[in-house]
Parts: sequence; structure tokens; C-alpha cells
Amino acid sequence: MSAAKHPDHVAIVGAGIVGLSTAWFLQERGVRVTVVDRKGVAGDSSWGNAGWLAPALTLPLPEPAVLKYGLRAMLNPSSPVYVPFTTDVRLLRFLVGFARHCTASHWESAMKVYAEVNRMSLGSYDELADGGVREQTHLADPFLAAFQSNDDRELLVDEFRHLEAAGGEVEYDRLDGDEIRSLEPSLGGGVRSGLRLRNQRFIDPPRFVHSLADAVLDRGGEIVSGFDVSAVRDSERRGVRLLSRTADSVTADSVVVASGARLNALARPFGVRALVQAGRGYSFSVQPRQIPKNPVYFPTQRVACTPLHDRFRVAGMMEFRGPDAPLDPRRVQAIVEAAKPMFTGIDWDSRQEEWVGSRPCTTDGLPLIGATRSPRVHVAGGHGMWGVALGPLTGRMIAQSMTGDQVPGVIRHFDPLR
Repeated sequence: MSAAKHPDHVAIVGAGIVGLSTAWFLQERGVRVTVVDRKGVAGDSSWGNAGWLAPALTLPLPEPAVLKYGLRAMLNPSSPVYVPFTTDVRLLRFLVGFARHCTASHWESAMKVYAEVNRMSLGSYDELADGGVREQTHLADPFLAAFQSNDDRELLVDEFRHLEAAGGEVEYDRLDGDEIRSLEPSLGGGVRSGLRLRNQRFIDPPRFVHSLADAVLDRGGEIVSGFDVSAVRDSERRGVRLLSRTADSVTADSVVVASGARLNALARPFGVRALVQAGRGYSFSVQPRQIPKNPVYFPTQRVACTPLHDRFRVAGMMEFRGPDAPLDPRRVQAIVEAAKPMFTGIDWDSRQEEWVGSRPCTTDGLPLIGATRSPRVHVAGGHGMWGVALGPLTGRMIAQSMTGDQVPGVIRHFDPLR
């Protein structure tokens, strides 16, 4: 395989935070970009997620605790991790592979990788800000994790100990019920203990991703909505051609496939065999009497809450099923029932922006970042729940790799051909 030359023009499939970050960092290196997306900017999981830039909580998804739920619990629509009964062979293959990685030894190995990227992730956001992306990140002070008991709290503290043993960094203070409610008065009587995490951030995902898109456009990039890529055609002599389902096409020197949970269909012809499965998350917004100024996390319930300027987003659930399945109202109600005892002053029946989106999950919990068997076809995806946290860093690493710059050694763990 011959090495690809420095591309003058790169086409990027996907206008979420990973694809747009890739476009922005390629532009930093003088590359012309065309971004295509079947919906448009922030059309899927980049829109409705919690928006956390929280290295303390950016951990490998396959973990021993997942298996503790048991099969019966995972078949319950109210479970934080839900797998509807299925005969889908591909999904069953993914679930078997995922279960094989839910071991303590694998989690510790993967955590060492996450510890390394977590140390770099916020710096990539700072580069975007320094380069003119107008929407800013917000310091989460305090970033609160709330619990119904001290025993529940110590489960997360124990996880932090493992994180630190793997080289990660986390600073926190234990709080009793009165202390955590003094920091966040909207917390209700169901909260009896907590943690205050330090040095975490958050964003308003829709606003940030649209601001990033504006920056790409301001620099001369092109963003094409309604372009549903049906195939990637690769030629050493003619470059790469993207074909759409409406017979349109885009030709470039190279392509980056950053199409989220739909990555497999386009990347498989180029040797990418790792399964990428939709791990669907749900969210909605509410209007508390007083909107919290910072994120609140309920680890036991796996519910993440974030202030988004004029509203409060409540998000959660991991649902392994097809990305095009309709929103399941039972999953929204499960989030409401989990969060209701933990807050006061929220009318849960006045929900808005009910949403479901597909987070791209891999069996080993590590993303796919880099070149395929073709030096002109690259992939950037499979981040699971951490596309927002790691999206800009991913874009920077892909841009460095494609333009011959030095790339952090950690990228070897994300080989798409593994």
C-alpha cells in the first residue's frame, strides 16, 4: 500500500462534533473541506446529549457493573441498560463481544488509554476557542454527583480509585445531604449524600456544534445537508468519490467517515470489521423553578442533568437497538421516575424536546480513529457516550495523521483495523 500524499481537499461524512472538529483542524493545516450529512449539523447524538467535558467520568463503557444488571434486568424497559428482545444476528454478535469485554482486567487496560486521552481532551477545546469558535465551554463549579445513600456514593469513589491507579486524575470532596443541597437548592429530599467534582466542564451541545459549523463555514468550508452517502468509491489515481442516495456526488483527495452509528456500512469495504452498534440515549428538557447553574449527575440511576442557558436537560439510558427505531416513551418515563425523587420544584409533566439519538458503541469501548486499508479513507467514530468529550481531540489527531504531523502515540489503541 502506497502512502497517501498530503490531501488538498478532504470530504467528511458526518456533521456532528467529531466530523466538524475534523474539518476545523484540517482547515488549520490548510486543507479544503466539504462536510456532508444526511440530516444536517448536529442531526443526531451531537444534539441531545448531556454535553459533559468531564474527564473524571469519561470511562470505558464495557465494565463489570454492566453484567451485574443481569439479562432479566436488561430486558426491562425501565433498566438503565436496555436490550429489547431481538433475533438480529448482528446485534447479538455485538452483545456477545461487548459482554466479553465487561471484565475487570479489560476495564483497567482500557482505563489506562482513557486516562491518557482525558489529559489531552480539554486542550483541544481550548484550541477551538483560541481559533475563533464563538461558543465557549463552561467551568462546572461545582459539578455534583448525588446519591440516595453513602454506600451508593462509595461505589463511585471506588471507581475513582481504579481510575487513579490507571493514571487518571480526579479531585473530589465528599458531601452530606445538607452540604450538597446548600450547593444546589433544587436537589430534593431523596439526596442524602454527594460528591463535588473539580476541574470539569460542560457545553450546550446544539449551540456549540452549530458554532463550530459556523467557524468551518467562515473559513471557506462547505457543509452539505441532505446528502445521504450510499457508497465510497476509492481510486489511487482519481481520489475518493462519495455517492448519495439521490445520485449526487462529491469527489475529494481523501475522505473521513464520521457517520456515527452508521459507520460500518461505509467503512467495511475498506477493512474495518469492528462492529459499531447504536447505543441509544434519551433526553428531554424541563423548566425548574430555579435552573441549576451546573451539571448534576445521579450515578446509581445513570441520569445526567445539564443547564442549557434557558432550560435544563435531563438525559440517560443506554438502549442497544437499531438507530432508526422510534422513540420509546417508556424510556423517557423511566428517566422521569428515576430523577423525580432527587429534585424539587420541577413539573415533570411539562417536558419539552423529548429526543432519542444513537451513540456509536464498539465492543471493546475504544473508538476507531485512523486510516483504513486505503490511505485515502479514514474513520473517526465509535466513541460511545464520549463523542462530545473526545470529539475535538479526535479531529485534531485525524488531521495530524492525514497531513503528516506528529500524532500522539495513544492513537495506536484506536486502530480501525484491529
